[in-house]
Amino acid sequence: MSSSSLPIALTRAVSPALAACELTHLRREPIDVARATAQHAAYERCLADLGCEVIRVGGTPDAGLPDSVFIEDTAVVLDEVAIALRPGAASRRGEVAAVAAALAAFREVIHLEAPATMDGGDVLRLGRRLYVGLSTRTNAHGIDRLRALVAAFGYEVCAVPIAGCLHLKSAVTEIGDGLVLVDPGAVDPAAFEGMDRIEIDPSEPAAANALRVGATVVMPAAHERTAERVSGRGLEVRMVDVSELARAEGGLTCCSLMVSRGHVQ
Repeated sequence: MSSSSLPIALTRAVSPALAACELTHLRREPIDVARATAQHAAYERCLADLGCEVIRVGGTPDAGLPDSVFIEDTAVVLDEVAIALRPGAASRRGEVAAVAAALAAFREVIHLEAPATMDGGDVLRLGRRLYVGLSTRTNAHGIDRLRALVAAFGYEVCAVPIAGCLHLKSAVTEIGDGLVLVDPGAVDPAAFEGMDRIEIDPSEPAAANALRVGATVVMPAAHERTAERVSGRGLEVRMVDVSELARAEGGLTCCSLMVSRGHVQ
């Protein structure tokens, strides 16, 4: 693959204050920041091995932004435009400016304004349709505003109720053309009519958050049974350990913001 066609993965360093992260569904437990940092570095190496150009955003880790490693929540990146979001947790809104500045090298950037709130982890793009989770972090104002912003580019927005998880992408992710990995306990699979679906192993309730990189599906090492279901469908699976990041309610998609280089300005 030539350097001009490499996908870009924007990432952000683990904050030394990660243990003070926002939590919605998990009980707070001690977090080993050094271990989380090592796991994140291995995650970045995995993306690079799979052909991504990994670009760190924001310089020195910021103790004032505990959740900033979960960069996906700050923006939605489409082929034509990037939307800088307004995260649902007020403590996370300071993360957006640095990411928007980095995205400006690749896309026109437009901003979601109050009273709208939205986390990027609630937005799943399948073709020209954006599925958006109605969650504790994304409100109806945010969905309405996103719908208005992307209509000019030919995207449809569909609101999807979720239950018992932080974001829509905690419950469903795209792992292949026309194929999603879904947790039927957190989201109604019927919402994705027309898509082929693999359901997670019921013993692994956090397993639906997987990251597609080209023809490879990156999955957490903790979810071996679900990974077997995915590889059993003929897909290449790469396992990474993100167990410490998971204590902060972080998933694989959360830790990067993918930018297709084919549409760089």
